Amino acid sequence: MKMFLTRLGFDSKIVITGDVTQVDLPDGTKSGLRQVQEILDGVDDVHFSRLSSQDVVRHKLVGRIVDAYEQYDTKHGTQNGGHKSRGKSVHKGK
Repeated sequence: MKMFLTRLGFDSKIVITGDVTQVDLPDGTKSGLRQVQEILDGVDDVHFSRLSSQDVVRHKLVGRIVDAYEQYDTKHGTQNGGHKSRGKSVHKGK
């Protein structure tokens, strides 16, 4: 992520899209998308847009599915369908 972001040229913009809830990395491995949010949050001219199930423009059922997964993770102490790593804090979007 750092290598990509540091290639920004004059009069350029970079847009990165991703879903921090869709991660297939091994337990304890932080995704680059989550890490870049922690590192660059508060940096001038950097903006993060965090969407929710209400921003879903697909079938209405998709929004309900996203909500159901969020409720499951909250109830079972999981994140992204896997167990939270012990001793590490989990940062949620604003």
